[in-house]
Amino acid sequence: MTSPSRPAHPPRRRPTTLLSLSVLAAAALSGCSVDTDEPGNDHAAARPAPKGVVTVDAARATVDAFEKANNEANRIRGAEGEELLGTVEAGQVHEQSQADYKQSKTWSKAEQKGYGTPLFYTARKYYIPHADQSWFAVTATVSETKSQGLMIFDKVGGRFKMVAAMYADKKTAIPEIAVDRGLATAVDPSKRVGTLAPNQLADAFEDLAETGGKKAGQQLAPTKATKEFTTRYTDRTKAKEASFATVKHFDGKPAHREVYALRLADGGVLALFPSAYTIEYLHKRFMNGGRIIPGPAEAVYNAEQRPLITDEYQGQALAALTPTGKPQVLTHRYTMVNSR
Repeated sequence: MTSPSRPAHPPRRRPTTLLSLSVLAAAALSGCSVDTDEPGNDHAAARPAPKGVVTVDAARATVDAFEKANNEANRIRGAEGEELLGTVEAGQVHEQSQADYKQSKTWSKAEQKGYGTPLFYTARKYYIPHADQSWFAVTATVSETKSQGLMIFDKVGGRFKMVAAMYADKKTAIPEIAVDRGLATAVDPSKRVGTLAPNQLADAFEDLAETGGKKAGQQLAPTKATKEFTTRYTDRTKAKEASFATVKHFDGKPAHREVYALRLADGGVLALFPSAYTIEYLHKRFMNGGRIIPGPAEAVYNAEQRPLITDEYQGQALAALTPTGKPQVLTHRYTMVNSR
């Protein structure tokens, strides 16, 4: 039998963060304002602002170093690139990065070359929560795609590392994040905003692939992202593998459960949340020895022909929650991280 076709997930370069000793020292100082690399938009506080988790200068230096390390790791990849990546990246984004590196040998020459093309973040804005938090956020324009990105840096092992990142398409703008006396407001992910709390978004989103949104997925507003994700369920009987295998989707367990949420200028909440799901392909004649040939990416993890193939996907998504309506999922990205 031919190998099952898989949902297209174009490779995206995963940002990494490399901190020098000087940056680490600077990060220990207090920070107090949103900053931007766009000319004429620097916000000066009229009075002393409360203490932030980092200074704007330290956040800026972190992202500068982040660009440099990301570009170098993506260029060399292999064992050396993975080692570099592991020292500067953590969380859900690192799960995806490791999978990208492992699977890159199955990509076309053009995809491999594109992955190694240097990437830069312009028009940055730094959103720094109060010092009682351990993380800060950055929005920026991605040089290659000209789309907006939201990156989260959290303290892991005593230093700030990239732990989450989502990139919107060109037609999707990241909502305006609220700033009060120079600081962004971190929101408790367990507190409900409208129909859901930020930490309930993953279950609702994963339900779109598992049931087509018949259960928890009903609590999400219809968006381009939700419609696209629902096709994983609705198209399960239409793909070519359906002629010889049953295809089922199940919600999964994110490798890292942290949800990062910020207050928006309109009173809503912006949440970057982890997500996971699995796909099972069971040969219809498995009792008679029917076997499925794994695809190139699956073979990276298990090259054996087998009657049941289970693919695990780890991902992230970005959503805007409003007190008066259903959450809107703005964008998402999943990466196969295992096949057994």
